[in-house]
Amino acid sequence: MKLTKLSLVAALAISTAVAGGDIAPVEPVVEAPAAEACNANTTINGKAQLYYYTDDSIDLFDKDSSELGAAVTLDITHKINENISANFTAVGYTNLIDENYPMEGQTTGAYLNVANITASYENTTFILGRQLLDTPMLGGFDWLLAPGSFEAYTVANSSIENITLVGSYVKAWRPNNSGNDFIDLTNIGDGNNWTVGAAYDNKTLNGSIWYYNVDAAAYTQVYVDAGYNFASVQLAAQYVNTDYDTAIDSDLFGVKIAGELAGFSLMAAYANVSDNIAGYVGRDTIYTSSWNTFTSNSVGDAFKVEAANEFNGLSATASYAYYEYEQSTDNGHEFDLILGYGLTNCISADLVYSNTNYGSADDINALEIIATYKF
Repeated sequence: MKLTKLSLVAALAISTAVAGGDIAPVEPVVEAPAAEACNANTTINGKAQLYYYTDDSIDLFDKDSSELGAAVTLDITHKINENISANFTAVGYTNLIDENYPMEGQTTGAYLNVANITASYENTTFILGRQLLDTPMLGGFDWLLAPGSFEAYTVANSSIENITLVGSYVKAWRPNNSGNDFIDLTNIGDGNNWTVGAAYDNKTLNGSIWYYNVDAAAYTQVYVDAGYNFASVQLAAQYVNTDYDTAIDSDLFGVKIAGELAGFSLMAAYANVSDNIAGYVGRDTIYTSSWNTFTSNSVGDAFKVEAANEFNGLSATASYAYYEYEQSTDNGHEFDLILGYGLTNCISADLVYSNTNYGSADDINALEIIATYKF
């Protein structure tokens, strides 16, 4: 008699009958799920990073004007069911030099940059908790050891073809390079900070419109952009109006053209900020903004040119930008050279050299070197 997947009761009955009742029934074997099955719904990715920064505020490579930070970042996602997942990003760091001005504000520390529940139903997604936000005038500034993050409630819907609708209510903000210090935005002003937006993209024509209510900085704002992709050239324009509660309002207009020529990716952009600086949280996405300089902070004209290419696995981007700074004593500028090289699929090295003038002081030369190992 062959025994196949029988119930426990049936197995006991058969064993008794075969033995004539004189032999105790065989205990069933209970097999625990394989470890692979238990962990199938959890994914873990990570990276270890060394980040070196130095500038000539004292002297390049001088200990008092240099920083070296080491960090390990773990991204963990656990799929609770088909529609719900829990997401965490843990960052642990230590500073190896310059204890006076350490990265993340402490010599050694750790924090959860992301900790949220994500739920999806049909074409709608809800994100509740700590998260990264990426909107034109409110987003996490990704520099040094980890990007800035937010405690927020976000909903996004893509039921309409080529259109994405987004809304976020923001409760707290962890600015870039501030460790575990989340600023409670609900205690500033009237305490309501939120944004709603709609984006359209059919690969040829794209555009978006956003509205921001930022009580923490006492302004409301409208952002609009549009772009058109020709065969090898892309044209785009953007407009930002910042309506301050007690200060002079700001208008910002920008245009850019980008394309490919002789293997190079080229871009030229112009922007004008009138009457007052434009409001933003974390970072802006104005076409003329640079590695260190956000155009929103410069009243007047700005322009930027950029060229990028890849040579035998080495990516290189060079750019120059001019900023008028009507509200300051002089004009400003920035030159950036950004290099990246992947040694293996898991190991990469990046270098950023920048020469920056913010319109009121001497040029600042800075060098940043980043080594990353992904696992």
